[in-house]
Amino acid sequence: MKIAALQLPSMGMSSTRLYKYVRSAHRQGVRLLLLGEYLLNPFFKELQQCTTAMITEQSMHQLEILKTLAREYHMTIVAPIIMVRKKQLYKSIAKVAPSSIAYYDQQILINYTHWNEEKFFANAVAPLRSPLVFTIDNVKFAVMGGFELHFDELWRYVSDKNVDVVLLPSIATFESNQRWQELIKMRAFTKSCYVLRANRVGEYFEKEHVWNFYGNSLLASPEGTIVSELKHTEELMVVDVAHSNVVDVRRLWGFRESIRRRS
Repeated sequence: MKIAALQLPSMGMSSTRLYKYVRSAHRQGVRLLLLGEYLLNPFFKELQQCTTAMITEQSMHQLEILKTLAREYHMTIVAPIIMVRKKQLYKSIAKVAPSSIAYYDQQILINYTHWNEEKFFANAVAPLRSPLVFTIDNVKFAVMGGFELHFDELWRYVSDKNVDVVLLPSIATFESNQRWQELIKMRAFTKSCYVLRANRVGEYFEKEHVWNFYGNSLLASPEGTIVSELKHTEELMVVDVAHSNVVDVRRLWGFRESIRRRS
């Protein structure tokens, strides 16, 4: 199956680039398209200066565009989006299919002094549950927020549910690229699955420094290798994934069987 990651800066209310890339993905036979974090809405620091009404208008506008694109091109689009419910903001990920839509509210949010999403958003701090899991043409996908990559507890669901491909929208910045690459490769190898990461590009200027969103969207294979990777500019990455390859790797390494024999 062909899937794709779209690496863009924040799009604002304009949909011109999104339409262009979705048409290109459709021509290449893509069944699923993943967007990075804070593409449909402003970056977190900018979002803090927006009114709830502005965020609501923007998110509803973007969702209608995603629904139209999914129907027109018979494609599933997975995209982080800020949802407004009862005047509270939630950091969520939408899975927009041609005839349905589902949401996954990120469960573990960044909570550092310089970047405190946990304090800003109304996402529940509660016992962990499974990431969003769904199947397209015998390939099983799971969706989790980029920061959630770091937590073993969520990856246990990936094993328990026999996920083939983990979709990881992110907005990594500063000098973190090598660390992210190594962690993604490790997760892909030890969980015997693909990991498709879509990272944002662009910059946010603050008094003390520049936040550089460096891109490097990538696909890691179940063998723990990077099979495709983008650079630092706006670009679409189309890749192939196969359930049969995941099954072969699981049989070869036998990680899951070693655990099952002890339970």
